[in-house]
Amino acid sequence: MASERVRLLVATLALMGAGALAHASGASARAWTGAAALAAAGLAVAWPLTRRPPPASPVVEAAPPPDVRQLAVLQAQLEALPVAAWLVDGASLRALTSRARRLAAPGGVRDPATLQRLLRDAQAGGAVVLETERGSERWQLRRQSLAVDGQAQALLALVPLENELEAESLLAWQQLVRVLTHEIMNSLTPIRSLSLTALALSQEPGAEAELRSALDAIARRADSLAGFVGTYRRVSQWPAPVLAPVDVRALFARLEQAVAPSWRERGGAVSFELESATLRLQADEGQLEQALLALINNAAHATAATRQPRLWVQARQGRGGRLQIAVRDNGPGVPPGLERQIFLPFFSAREGGQGIGLTVVRQLVNGMGGRVRHVRPLEGGAAFVLGF
Repeated sequence: MASERVRLLVATLALMGAGALAHASGASARAWTGAAALAAAGLAVAWPLTRRPPPASPVVEAAPPPDVRQLAVLQAQLEALPVAAWLVDGASLRALTSRARRLAAPGGVRDPATLQRLLRDAQAGGAVVLETERGSERWQLRRQSLAVDGQAQALLALVPLENELEAESLLAWQQLVRVLTHEIMNSLTPIRSLSLTALALSQEPGAEAELRSALDAIARRADSLAGFVGTYRRVSQWPAPVLAPVDVRALFARLEQAVAPSWRERGGAVSFELESATLRLQADEGQLEQALLALINNAAHATAATRQPRLWVQARQGRGGRLQIAVRDNGPGVPPGLERQIFLPFFSAREGGQGIGLTVVRQLVNGMGGRVRHVRPLEGGAAFVLGF
């Protein structure tokens, strides 16, 4: 660094001397020659300075474009999806998620070739059973067709159902056993007590009236138990539906004629609303009417303590052309935390309820290819939506 400063100083002095000499000596040839020599010497001294490389600037790695970063994030999110997903592109089948790769790897399905054939031949979604190393497992297959740059592709997704179904089944069985035990013991306990009383009365002279009363009570409790068993049999053995076109307007007219008078007697009102007078659906008309009557009956019980009970039954066309029928009331609604239990057999959130109404509704609607779900309206009350 010091030599560069000396070189620069010498070159500056030489050039200043050349300028002074040329200015002071006029047009003398010798003076011009000296000035030229000094200028040349100054330039020669300064020349190495002009060839020095510029100072190196710190290298800053350019950040990837925003779209590249976003693509990396999306790929990481897709990889972590809790479903097994594949892309079907022509003859190729490419796994998109880690769940899909684990399913086809050792420890997953027992026969990966069978899984490959199932995915390649899948033209529609539905429930499938896969034989895995853990045993038979139920999955839900979904297929979505799409076009990318004019080329037909398809997305396949397998959603695991086994754990959820086992939990639901276990909960249903626990609830069923609890209710059955409760109802049977409610009848057997007094029957046993009355039987002992009748046995004692049969040995006492003049106790015929008390004996007849005890035997009559035993008969009534036996009838009650038989009625309960008959109700369970009716819930579990509903006939298969016969699907045919159903005119929703005519169905609503019959329902309104059947239920409106009882609601008006209670100081309430009913409203049957159609988005279009031409709405139709494929269903078993008798079973659909039975399901709606059960929901309306539930609404009547739910609004028993409401001063001005209201019932709304609405039909409209939903997304994808699916028909939706909603039954809504202005009662207190389903207690929080019980939304998933209300469809279990013999479960009732109402004191003294049998707990079979919503079970029958779900069985009837599912049998016709539909779904029923509970909705908590913003206005309060309860709403049940049937989708077909």
